[in-house]
Amino acid sequence: MGGPSAEREVSLATGRNCAEALRVAGFNVVEIDAGSDLPERLDSLKPDVCFNALHGRWGEDGCVQGLLEWLRIPYTHSGVLASALAMDKERTKDIYRAAGLPVLASVLAAKDEVRARHVIAPPYVVKPYNEGSSVGVWIVQSDNNGPPQLDDAMPDTVMVEAYAPGRELTCSVLDDPKEGARALTVTDIVTEGWYDYDAKYKEGGSHHVVPAEIPAEIFDACMAYSLRAHKALGCRGLSRTDFRWDESRGIDGLVLLETNTQPGFTATSLSPEQAAHCGIDFPELCRLLVEDASCQR
Repeated sequence: MGGPSAEREVSLATGRNCAEALRVAGFNVVEIDAGSDLPERLDSLKPDVCFNALHGRWGEDGCVQGLLEWLRIPYTHSGVLASALAMDKERTKDIYRAAGLPVLASVLAAKDEVRARHVIAPPYVVKPYNEGSSVGVWIVQSDNNGPPQLDDAMPDTVMVEAYAPGRELTCSVLDDPKEGARALTVTDIVTEGWYDYDAKYKEGGSHHVVPAEIPAEIFDACMAYSLRAHKALGCRGLSRTDFRWDESRGIDGLVLLETNTQPGFTATSLSPEQAAHCGIDFPELCRLLVEDASCQR
């Protein structure tokens, strides 16, 4: 839990919640705030399983997964390759396209170039191509606003993506050791504005409609697309795929945004809500992830 990424605080909250749930499920749990001494601490503890509650870079992008492979410690969630692919938003889109999944047009561009001019026609969204939780997202609505003056915390290369109007939908996929991978349900995320970091993690920041009250065609497509994305990327354990849906365009208005290989496990998180809707309480969900843990994922 924890770690050095931009999502450290969310990971600490995830870790605390998961540790409590795992103890309820009957496991002996040691909480580790992942720092530069992580290899030594893991080698000393020699745990039976590592429950990966990290978010963002180093914990969700294949880095810590590679360390756990090296130490031969079974771990939860996705392996090295799937984690690296899903964290890189442009490579994720390449996989989506190859699997016949709908995506938005986008380009990678230098931060200074994006500050200087509109690299694609507005409206568009600018975001890091390798972070999650809506960290560093800018929305440019029209030419009148001028190009975004990105702050220095943004990476040197960013993704500029066509803006998709409409509703924010999401669907989790769970690898059940007995049943295999299955989509859980679809959530409609209702906010006053953009579904940003505060909307995701602050109490009252968003309202979740579970299951989403949307046409069956769109609901079923989200379920099918999420499962296809999970399998195409090679995800394991639990993933969550996010969508935008423009109601005015029907099924043609549904596009995939990204797949999260380490979905949040906080009090306001989406995947635990979806699991609960399917009759899987939080300790049971954590237990299923532990039972699915392995190396060579």
